[in-house]
Amino acid sequence: MRFATLRHNGSNAAAVREGDEYSILPYGDVSELLRSGVSLDTLTPIAKVPVSAADYAPVVTTASKVICLGLNYQDHVAEMGRKSAGVPTLFAKYSETLMGAFDDLVLPPISATVDWEVELGVIIGRKARNVSLEEAESHIAGFTVVNDVSMRDFQRRTSQFLQGKMFEATTPVGPEMVTPDEVDLARDLRVTTELDGEIMQDSRTSHHITTVAEAISYISSIITLQPGDLILMGTPGGVGDGRDPKVFMKPGQTLVTRIEGIGEMRNSVIAG
Repeated sequence: MRFATLRHNGSNAAAVREGDEYSILPYGDVSELLRSGVSLDTLTPIAKVPVSAADYAPVVTTASKVICLGLNYQDHVAEMGRKSAGVPTLFAKYSETLMGAFDDLVLPPISATVDWEVELGVIIGRKARNVSLEEAESHIAGFTVVNDVSMRDFQRRTSQFLQGKMFEATTPVGPEMVTPDEVDLARDLRVTTELDGEIMQDSRTSHHITTVAEAISYISSIITLQPGDLILMGTPGGVGDGRDPKVFMKPGQTLVTRIEGIGEMRNSVIAG
């Protein structure tokens, strides 16, 4: 099954895809739908919208937590001149950081080094606290595409990543949440980033250092994961900051991020 959060009649609404149209549901977003505990195969629509007319909000707009893994591909660890810590590197984002899959990406005027990072997004389907590795995958509602857009100059102001990762409305998420059965639990999917048609990142989810199940188990040992929470699984090599010379986004460019079987996001880069 495929779900989205659409801008509809002046507000956001969760929706389930049925062929070439979405059925609008009486929930404000996919997070709210998951928190409701309703069986996803017994949903009653309140309206229909053609897929061709869909206006995508971030798939989750009211997640209680957005937790990110850094340095989770070996080639990205190397290009950033780092060493693997042996445990996941974690940081956070916030709901205000997220934006729609086809929204314009407005470059913050206070940062000159805005970078791309395609990532697998994992959306939690049921409460997870101290779950075992064997139980972890049963807590997944679905997967989505995320671009962890990063302001590298702010990221490097201190030893902590957060301020370079939390700029408002700079992290595209979507366009849909795809249930695990449709993509074999996202074990081995191609992930790519294109900038103006040039492939900048090209890897697979099977190259994660920390797997999805390991991430859920580890994070849930620290804090309770709630339905609708979002985990970002880290980016592969090929970011602009890891190149020589470095490459960062400029107004007028088009950024496309894809994950095989899940979807594609396309964002026009504009000056702030």
